[in-house]
Amino acid sequence: MARTEYTQQLQQIQDDLLLLGSMVEKAIVRAVDALKDRDLDGSQAVIDEDDQIDDFQVELEEKCVDLIALQAPMASDLRRLITVIQVASELERVGDYAEGIAKISLRMGDEPPLKPLIDIPRMAELGATMLRESLGTLTDLNMEVATRVAETDDVVDSLYERIFRELFAYMTEDPSNIQRATYLIWIAHLLERIADRSTNIAERAIYLQTGKMQHFQ
Repeated sequence: MARTEYTQQLQQIQDDLLLLGSMVEKAIVRAVDALKDRDLDGSQAVIDEDDQIDDFQVELEEKCVDLIALQAPMASDLRRLITVIQVASELERVGDYAEGIAKISLRMGDEPPLKPLIDIPRMAELGATMLRESLGTLTDLNMEVATRVAETDDVVDSLYERIFRELFAYMTEDPSNIQRATYLIWIAHLLERIADRSTNIAERAIYLQTGKMQHFQ
């Protein structure tokens, strides 16, 4: 394989990873929008389209493995390909979390949420931003941005803890609220995990650029 073709394949893999990230970010936004609007068709669409994310992640991993096997890349290129595989796996899991939110929305049916959705959409907004920023650091390492992702994770954790306390109070006051409160706790937990995965990606971006792992959590 000519060097030019090899370089083009590396760039295509990088572009595919960013495309996968865009697909996952859209899934998060659509899942929470459908939840807020009680749009059950929208929730089902998120579930149906998760297969596309899964398939794309597998294809991307296969491209990386093939390039490693055929070209035996050295040092920085090998680190880049390994990082792409790891980040793609993180993104696939985030897609699963978005799908999980959509599935819970369907289980809620036409029934409105137990309480107004204020903190949950905020968690989703922060998580989507973290994901986008962490992916950006893969191509242009910015320690300030990577650190901001980690700091935002703390904000998301605080929101989750607040939601849990509020909903636990609802359940304690009236046991008939348990099922509806549990739905929202599950959703908040999935959003908290999205933030964690985004932080993992920021750590991988630092490793890609420096060869050293930076653990924020």
